[in-house]
Amino acid sequence: MSGVYQLEIKETVAELKDLLAIQKTAMAKERVQLLYLLKTGHGQTISQTAEMIGRNRVTLHKWIRQYKAGGIEGLLEQKFSPGRPRSIPNWAEKALDKRLQEPQGFNGYQEIVEWLSQNLGVNSCYKTVHKLVYYRLESCPKVPRDKSVEQKQPQVEAFKKTLHTT
Repeated sequence: MSGVYQLEIKETVAELKDLLAIQKTAMAKERVQLLYLLKTGHGQTISQTAEMIGRNRVTLHKWIRQYKAGGIEGLLEQKFSPGRPRSIPNWAEKALDKRLQEPQGFNGYQEIVEWLSQNLGVNSCYKTVHKLVYYRLESCPKVPRDKSVEQKQPQVEAFKKTLHTT
């Protein structure tokens, strides 16, 4: 019969059915479904199987080539793009984290931007530094200010006691 695809699928129907049930992504389900339909005979041709899955036959041929080359692992392998590189490199991030742990701290995020530029040669904008320090490093650039010399310790203790009584 013309158009019938001769593919030797190593997995059994039961294995494919179990594999189909445990797939978490739609991409993986479609690919295992292709093998299942071809193995059970429900999809007699690639065109017919493509229509059942809702994909183009060229896509199914690509998946079959992946299966032939790497088996089921090669077919289900997900490729991830690395994404855009960070504007502040990891080494600078570690140096900044170490500097944030020191007691003198910074007066604000703009001072951190200037420190990165002058000391490490890393140019970045205010918003990037804020996101890095506040969200990623979970830190705060400011340090506690000095206490007033006019402040009297017994009054502070009395205030603390009355503060939490409600």
